[in-house]
Amino acid sequence: MKQKIVIANWKMNPMTPKEAKRIFIGTVKGVAHVKGVRVTICPPTIFLSELSKENKGTKVRLGVQDLYSEDAGAYTGQTAPAMALAYKAKIAILGHSERRALGESHGMVGNKVRHAIHKGFTAVLCVGERERNDEGAHFTYVREELEAVFAGLKRVELANLVIAYEPVWAIGKSAAEAMQTRDLYEMSLYIRKILIERFGRANADLVPILYGGSVKGDNAAAFVRDGGVDGLLVGSASLDPKQFSNIVTTVSNT
Repeated sequence: MKQKIVIANWKMNPMTPKEAKRIFIGTVKGVAHVKGVRVTICPPTIFLSELSKENKGTKVRLGVQDLYSEDAGAYTGQTAPAMALAYKAKIAILGHSERRALGESHGMVGNKVRHAIHKGFTAVLCVGERERNDEGAHFTYVREELEAVFAGLKRVELANLVIAYEPVWAIGKSAAEAMQTRDLYEMSLYIRKILIERFGRANADLVPILYGGSVKGDNAAAFVRDGGVDGLLVGSASLDPKQFSNIVTTVSNT
């Protein structure tokens, strides 16, 4: 049985190191008693130095919200793998819809994922459609996102891959407007089917599938219990230590 996973994506929040430290310490304390869940916090990269000092001896892991596909060079604004590893941040969210909206192609995301895994990271590959229709085009789009990464990926590398399904249309919605669990279950089965087609069942079953998109305390249990996923990618709710800790506890108990 795969370990459950909850990842916090702080995005471009908060605004100061002091506030980042407050949220981080509050979260670490809040999840200290929780068992059976691997918790990762992905803050803005600029806060890694401060937060790594507070993370010694805790169960929480640090990660980054993006990682470049080169080791060094004239790449203004990018983060190299070695920079993140210097602060023991070994998880990287890659291909997030907000990055794709800035121009990242499927191919660019594939290069980033394969490079991150090669450098010893756990790559959290984000996939998800912008909208849904009755023709099922969303399935085709998610397949294209996955296949762009799977091309050139070795079976042994699946041990360092996590897939986060985050439909763009569901981001920023209320819990009532978020994705229905029956639809999530259908998509999680579809993603698993593609993995099996490419790598075989034994290898495919190694890859955790997460859900992200308006995850809150009052829908977290349903997503994990009925959605066929192994955990959650949490956005805005992860900036509230109490709410995020409750989500982690809920996942542990589901």
